[in-house]
Amino acid sequence: MFIAASSRCFSDLRFDDACRAIVDLEYDKLDIYLDESSKHLKPSEVAQSPEAFSQRMRDVTRLSPIAFSIAHDISPDTLKGICTAAKLLQVTQVTVPAAEIGTPFNSEIDRLRTFIGIANQLGIRLSIHTKTGHLTEDPHTAVELCQSVRGLGISLDPSYYLCGPHRDQNYDQVYPYVFHTYLRDSTPSQLQVQVGLGEVDYAKQIVSLRREEYRRALSVDFDPALMDSAARPLEMRKMRLLLETLL
Repeated sequence: MFIAASSRCFSDLRFDDACRAIVDLEYDKLDIYLDESSKHLKPSEVAQSPEAFSQRMRDVTRLSPIAFSIAHDISPDTLKGICTAAKLLQVTQVTVPAAEIGTPFNSEIDRLRTFIGIANQLGIRLSIHTKTGHLTEDPHTAVELCQSVRGLGISLDPSYYLCGPHRDQNYDQVYPYVFHTYLRDSTPSQLQVQVGLGEVDYAKQIVSLRREEYRRALSVDFDPALMDSAARPLEMRKMRLLLETLL
């Protein structure tokens, strides 16, 4: 396993500035966050010209890109463009959101089968984010989606299982399907708190992932809207140092 930083941690900045901030905090691997509603980096921007984006990455930062994480639903054509950019950058992991609660299960299966077909053609692993308000907020449903769509994985965000509507439910069944992981500290009542003040058991996460021979990223993923900007560098350093001691 290795540690990465999500550019979401600085998604209130331009993407190039976010990369520089992450380098200053001594991270060397980057999880690229895409959000159509932000000025940070839009999925449509990457998909429109994958070649231009891959060249931009090489020009602006020495960070090694390891994943793309997409905040909102996208079209199959946009996914194809992002997967093309991933292939150009030698990135093998893309995360998409699952459909929102209330979406018929079979409709979501059809959508994800279309997406997995696109990703497979370009040699990309595709996974769905475990998040409150989406079908994956229930770990059993998250696993059922993976079992119904061959090759689909899970991007595990344990914070949402700690403070979401299924907080009292064991979610060990998701670990065999985990392709990617997002980490921050949380409590049952707060999605994001200062590192060390929450209840996320990082050691247990790592042990459970190692049991499944997981050798991929632990992506530090803070929401800047839930954190004072002055505290952010310190919190990111604390998280990196904590994870390094556990690895």
